[in-house]
Amino acid sequence: MRASKKVKSISAELAEPVASRQEVRCAVRFPLVLPAVVSAGESEMSAHTRNISASGALFELDSQLVAGSDIRFSLRMPGAVLGTPRDVLVHCLGRVVRCCLSQTQYLAAATIDEYKFAEQ
Repeated sequence: MRASKKVKSISAELAEPVASRQEVRCAVRFPLVLPAVVSAGESEMSAHTRNISASGALFELDSQLVAGSDIRFSLRMPGAVLGTPRDVLVHCLGRVVRCCLSQTQYLAAATIDEYKFAEQ
């Protein structure tokens, strides 16, 4: 009897509308608009970040990316943000977690699973 109550509460929680659930963030996002080059498979496209954190980025692009696909992207982080005397080129590997069409462009959220600073 007790187990059925627990099942009911779990199923009620699952029935809760997605919009009312809060998204959990792993890191603080910074509203940085930076040019980026994004590669997915054989395709390479220009993009801009809308925001970025240590664990991910939100891109604005002209083409749709498939959720779940692996991507590579490079961007130049401003020295002022990093506390370095010059800008730093960063190469990242990640995966698209979602992509949707906004008013004029696609918005793609991606994880940053690996990154390395380019030698300069």
